[in-house]
Amino acid sequence: MSYEHRKAFALLRVRDADGRPAARRRLRLDQTEHDFLFGCGAFDAIVYANGRQDDPFCRDRMEKWLALFNYGTMSFYWGRYEPEEGKPEFESRMNASRFLAERDRKVKGHPLCWHTVCADWLLKYDDKTILDKQLERIHRDVSAFAGVIDMWDVINEVVIMPEFDRYDNAITRVCRRYGRVPLVKEVFDAAKTANPHALLLINDFNLSCDYARLIRDCLDAGAPIGAIGLQTHQHQGYMGAEKLGEVLRRYEGFGLPLHFTENTLVSGHLMPPHIVDLNDYQVPEWPTTPEGEAQQSREWEEMYRILFAHPRVEAVTGWDFADGGWLGAPSGIIAADNREKPVYHTLNRLIHGEWETHCEVVTDENGCAEISGFKGRYALSDGVRGASLRLDGSAETVDAILA
Repeated sequence: MSYEHRKAFALLRVRDADGRPAARRRLRLDQTEHDFLFGCGAFDAIVYANGRQDDPFCRDRMEKWLALFNYGTMSFYWGRYEPEEGKPEFESRMNASRFLAERDRKVKGHPLCWHTVCADWLLKYDDKTILDKQLERIHRDVSAFAGVIDMWDVINEVVIMPEFDRYDNAITRVCRRYGRVPLVKEVFDAAKTANPHALLLINDFNLSCDYARLIRDCLDAGAPIGAIGLQTHQHQGYMGAEKLGEVLRRYEGFGLPLHFTENTLVSGHLMPPHIVDLNDYQVPEWPTTPEGEAQQSREWEEMYRILFAHPRVEAVTGWDFADGGWLGAPSGIIAADNREKPVYHTLNRLIHGEWETHCEVVTDENGCAEISGFKGRYALSDGVRGASLRLDGSAETVDAILA
């Protein structure tokens, strides 16, 4: 697999603080930030940033998360975020989102519109009022978090939305009433108006042609979709390279960034294949095993390599950071007791080893040197003074002043 498209090349031009070229200087170039989004569910940040900073267990978990990832998904499930109308959990989410943003982690809000974990209080309203309140919610939250969260899963799992019959909910009602494409257009327009600079995603677990047709129809209708979200909750076994390749070929033709938004690979026994809705599998205990952990690590590495090699993929997100999250599955990057599983070290070896640039450069008599590295932010140092720079392919020449 080739990762050359993930790199950038430039002529580095270095000057001292007095403006003179830093001639014939040996300098250290260290990547400090990736452009590619290596992510994970950031739900632990909600707990940590809202009163648990002094808890050693929570601090250890948060430090492990920050050491590995540069991107996190923040939960905004309407029924939990605003269990009582007009009283959203704004402060807790803002505290957590700012905590991550202040540490140069990008944050995505998830989701703005979804039929599951919906606010039950919406059911007392008629369909038009439900839609109006959904759009008001989008305007309120996307506007309030702009600058801290500039990326959103705008609508989630639309393919199944009008046919969902597990229980009554307001969003399925309006999707049936107005149709998938008109609803998608409405919610995306609302999010775009609230934050014109935000990256807006459509997101689904249905990776079939049905989802692809829906995306095409929504784009044709003018929905401002900025990226395609693809979920792979693999509780019943790893999908494998061949199927992953099929998914990539199906969605690469849209010309939009592909975000693998929710990915799980378990390190214990697999969920039985006859289970259709993963939520139906309820077991009292789902332990991780040494054999399962070794396999989980191998599967994550293959998947990461395939996705990082694909030029349309811009983000990969593991869903559960610790075991015992969604469905109680052993799908974490660490164990429930914060032990680092083999997959943690595997991802660290890729993200902060193989795919991170650290090198020495020597300038010529004009203070110049050719540099190349994985796209992102860098620190440049002569051992005493330093500078920061970006290497992203947008400029042939990059200037740095040692100060």
